[in-house]
Amino acid sequence: MSRINKNVILALLTLTSSAFLLFQLYYYKHYLSAKNGAGVSKSKGSQIGFDSTQWRAVKKFIMLTSSQNVPVFLIDPLILELINKDFEQVKNTSHGSTSECKFFCVPRDFTAFALRYHLWKNEEGWFRIAENMGFQCLKIESKDPRLDGIDSLSGTEIPLHYICRLANHAIHLVVFHERSGNYLWHGHLRLKGRMDRKFVPFRKLQFGRYPGAFDRPELQQITVDGLEVLIPKDPVHFLEEIPHSRFIECRYKEARAFFQQYLDDNTVEAMAFRKSAKELLQLAARTLKKLGVRFWLSSGTCLGWYRQCNIIPYSKDVDLGIFIQDYKSDIISAFQDVGLPLKHKFGKVEDSLELSFQGKDDVKLDIFFFYEETDHMWNGGTQAKTGKKFKYLFPKFTLCWTEFVDMKIHVPCETIDYIEANYGKTWKIPVKTWDWKRSPPNVRPNGVWSISEWDEVIQLY
Repeated sequence: MSRINKNVILALLTLTSSAFLLFQLYYYKHYLSAKNGAGVSKSKGSQIGFDSTQWRAVKKFIMLTSSQNVPVFLIDPLILELINKDFEQVKNTSHGSTSECKFFCVPRDFTAFALRYHLWKNEEGWFRIAENMGFQCLKIESKDPRLDGIDSLSGTEIPLHYICRLANHAIHLVVFHERSGNYLWHGHLRLKGRMDRKFVPFRKLQFGRYPGAFDRPELQQITVDGLEVLIPKDPVHFLEEIPHSRFIECRYKEARAFFQQYLDDNTVEAMAFRKSAKELLQLAARTLKKLGVRFWLSSGTCLGWYRQCNIIPYSKDVDLGIFIQDYKSDIISAFQDVGLPLKHKFGKVEDSLELSFQGKDDVKLDIFFFYEETDHMWNGGTQAKTGKKFKYLFPKFTLCWTEFVDMKIHVPCETIDYIEANYGKTWKIPVKTWDWKRSPPNVRPNGVWSISEWDEVIQLY
C-alpha cells in the first residue's frame, strides 16, 4: 500500500511539473514576447516579429475599420518615411507574401492614421465596437472654431482626435475636416478638465500640437507587413507638408465685435470691389502655385484678414509678400499670360524689388519682396517722381496657413508682431487715409536711386 502511494505521488508530481512547464511556455509566448516586441520564430522563413504589440494593435485596428467601412489612411511620418525609402518594392508586394515585419513592428508608442470625417457614417457604433474588441479609446472634441462668438451654437462640438490604446501601443486617429478651400483641416489636441493625462504619453504625438492644414491627398492601397492599408499616393509631398502644416484660424469672434463697433460697408461699390479683389487674389494664388513660389498675405490684405476676416473695401488693391530667395525670373511673364499686365516695377532683385500688376475693374495686385538681415526682415519702396528709397522693417517671422476668401493661404505665424510693425498699436481702428511714405511706423529712409540706375529700377507701364 505504501509502495502504491509512492507511485501515485510520483505521477502527480510529474504531471504537476509538466503543467507548470507548459504554463511557462505559454506565458513567455503570449506575454513576455509581446512586451519585448518580437514573436517566437517557429522555423526558418517564419514571420519574425509579427507578434509584436505594435503590429497586433495595428492589425486589430485595420480589421475594425475595414469591417465598419471607416475610411482611414496611414499618415504616420516614421512609417511613411520607411515606406518611401523602398516604395517600389512595397507597391509590388502582394497580400500575404511578406515574410518579415519591417514597418509596423518598429518599437514605438503610437501609430498615426487619419480619417476624413464627412465620409464617416457610424461614429458612435464604431466607438462601441472598438471598446468591445479590447481598445480603450479617448475622444477629443471641441467647438468648430468658425462658430466662435455665435452663442446660439456654442454647444455644437466636432470630433478632432481619437486615441485608442491596446496593451501598451496606441492608435492616434486624426480627424480631418473638409474646408471650403479644397483642403483638409485638423484641430488642436487639447485635453479637457477630467481627461486622464497619463492615458498615453501625449507629448510624443506628432499631430495635434496645433491645428494643421493639408492638401487633399489622392490615396492608394498597398500591403505593409501583411496588412492592407491606404496611404497618400505621393508620400513625399505629404511628408513635406507635415512640418509646415500649422494653421491659424481667422479671429471670427473679434471680427464680429469689430463690425458691431464699425458697421460693415455693404454698398454696391464695396461689394463689387471685394468680389474683384477676391477673384484677383485667387488668380494670383493659382499663378504663383504653378511657379512653386511661396507667398503670403501682406499689408492691408493681411490686416483685413486678421482684423475683420474679410477684404478691406477701401484698400483698393491686393497685397502679397514673397521672400526674395523665392523670386523667379518668369514671374512677370506668368502674370501677363493670365491677363495681368505689369503696371510698374520698382527696385531690382538685389535691392527693394516691388511689382504691381493691373487687375480688372481698376484693382491692383502689389507684390512686395522681403529681404532678411541678421535680426529683422524688410521690404522696400520707391517714390517714382524722386527716386527716393524707403525700407519697411519687420521682426523675423515664419509662415502658417489660414483660410481667406475660400482658399488656403499663407500668413505670418507671428501675426500680431507683423501687423503692429506695419500699422502700430492702433491697428484696430480703421484709417481710410494712408500715406505709404509717412504713415507706417516701420518706414525708414533708405537713400536715393542714382541717375545711372533710374531706367533699371523705375519702370512704369
